[in-house]
Amino acid sequence: MDYGWALMFGTSFRRARVQSACIAALLLLSAGAFGGKVKGRVENFRQLENPAWAESKDPQKHGFSFREPVPTVRAEFRRLFPHIPKELCIAALGAAKQAALPPVLIRVGGGRTTPVTIVVPPGTKLTFQNTDPFKHRLYGVGISTFPPNDTIKGGTRDWSVPGPGSFEIRDELAPSLRMFVIGEPNVAAISYPSMKGEFALTVKDPGEYTVQAFFAGKKVGDPTVVAVTDGDVDISKKPIKVAPDPKGKEEPKGEKPEETEKKEGEEKEK
Repeated sequence: MDYGWALMFGTSFRRARVQSACIAALLLLSAGAFGGKVKGRVENFRQLENPAWAESKDPQKHGFSFREPVPTVRAEFRRLFPHIPKELCIAALGAAKQAALPPVLIRVGGGRTTPVTIVVPPGTKLTFQNTDPFKHRLYGVGISTFPPNDTIKGGTRDWSVPGPGSFEIRDELAPSLRMFVIGEPNVAAISYPSMKGEFALTVKDPGEYTVQAFFAGKKVGDPTVVAVTDGDVDISKKPIKVAPDPKGKEEPKGEKPEETEKKEGEEKEK
């Protein structure tokens, strides 16, 4: 009994240590003595579409589904939208080039990577760790330095960002798995927003920065220039729209599912 408890505790401790290392590596961009923060918010992120979803609509892909819409679910939630805490990367771009980061841990599991989009200086080493009970066969699209290769359960694989540009990582054994790495020489800090769209960037030096959102390997939304001097800067009053405003009328916010169903029934009777 004591041995089993120790084994479970050791496994949990190692898992927590790995997760902490991943978070710490991602936040190294934001570490520094100055520590000025840029607080903001993104909007319209529900309108963004993952490339894997777009491809699945092609009849030739045979991506059929037997699911039916549920009337008690509000219309705004029937449409697929990205999980922005790992898919939408907010970056602060400075005037000077930044040095490569220490190795950054990328977890591969559950059919996805964590994070899905990341912006780092060229030369940064990414360590892909397979957290699934089966192997993955990752490769870089058009990247000669990252050919297809097996990564067993619990195994790791390293790859360094070769230079500026956008790079896509896929898996031969799981076609829906995609990751996007953006090599940006001037990236001074990165952040991932909450599901409410709120984010905070911590820069280590005062100066002028351009806040830019990245999704699926591309820039989304207009860039926002902000001057960071001796304290925090809040730009949330003017949210960054990462996609055009949705067309048509949206359902009133806060409406309960049963109220929506009742309204739909009344409209049908009319």
